[in-house]
Amino acid sequence: MIFAHLAASADYTTPPLWRILTKSGYFIGLCGAIGSTVTYAAAVRPALRTPENERGDVDALRRRTAGYLAWSGVLLLVAGYFQLAARLARAGKGMPFGEALAPGRIRDFLRAPAAKGTWVAQGTICLVQNAVLVLASAALIALFIPQARRYLDVLALTALPLALAVTLIAAIPATAPKDADHVLDPLFDQVHIVSGTVWIGGLALLATLAGTCGRLSENAGALWADLWRRFSLVALVCVGSVLTSGLWMSWKHVGGIEQLWTTTYGFFLLIKIALVLGMVTAGGVNQFWLMPRIAQARRADPTASLLHLTLRHFPKVVWAEVALGAAVLAVVPFLSGSARSEAGSPPPVTSGTIFAVGAVLALTLAASLHITVRTSDALSRREALATP
Repeated sequence: MIFAHLAASADYTTPPLWRILTKSGYFIGLCGAIGSTVTYAAAVRPALRTPENERGDVDALRRRTAGYLAWSGVLLLVAGYFQLAARLARAGKGMPFGEALAPGRIRDFLRAPAAKGTWVAQGTICLVQNAVLVLASAALIALFIPQARRYLDVLALTALPLALAVTLIAAIPATAPKDADHVLDPLFDQVHIVSGTVWIGGLALLATLAGTCGRLSENAGALWADLWRRFSLVALVCVGSVLTSGLWMSWKHVGGIEQLWTTTYGFFLLIKIALVLGMVTAGGVNQFWLMPRIAQARRADPTASLLHLTLRHFPKVVWAEVALGAAVLAVVPFLSGSARSEAGSPPPVTSGTIFAVGAVLALTLAASLHITVRTSDALSRREALATP
């Protein structure tokens, strides 16, 4: 009822179903490709290379990781095609989405000459982006082949920069930026996308890998404790980047706090903020409650209790974060336009004061994340000292 009132009272156009599905699907594809490869490189691979790990545990996790990455490649390829068709359907005067799915239509769009005043055709940018997407997908899909899984490190680390390039290339402007805002807006947008996909995609990968618990030895708790510890640092960086870029984007699109509940854009943004805060809260539970107990169990009993915390208790919280992340991706397509335009507010004016305030907020956020890490470490040491 609230949504109906907002939609009726504001200049807001609800996106069509195909736009909702293609945009959410595209970001899910990026989460699978970017999130899983970055998490593998930063957390999973280093943890598996620890000499103390049992060979059977390492092999089980490598097999599950290879399968997950392979399906991530399939998802990215399919989502990328539908996203390209959606882009064609919205280009120029537009066309029905069903027609935009035709390969011939897509081919014509990619070959279209550059418009007047542009340095490169928009179709050319899309062509390069999707060529890189196919390469990234191919590197991941190759992991379906048993012989190729011996080269898991090579294929995953090859797909990582390619997957990142897929979203970065899309941000390349076809015309020269008019001012600093036209440089900063896509920059913060990409920071938001990359950090968000790494955060959500990494959580999904680890939650899936936790499903191997029945195939692991009693000593696998130490391996998983190291894995969770490494990813918690990755997640903290992602949280800081998401919040920093989110502050910039919110300031650009929302002219006042009241617009969060008086405009449709603001209403969906408020939902997204609540979901992200839910993810941060769940991460806080991991950082301040579970991680110290994992550290205690690791020192006191590296078998049963540690295995229970790392592979039974911890994944439950992570799956809750994944569910919240999926809800965030479902809301993203509804964030079209801006609350400022709906409310008739003037566009934002970037100034030295704005940059100064932003710098202070970013430094404050960085300090708070640093304190979070130190506090978690202190709690871990306290739990260890309290162990009889």
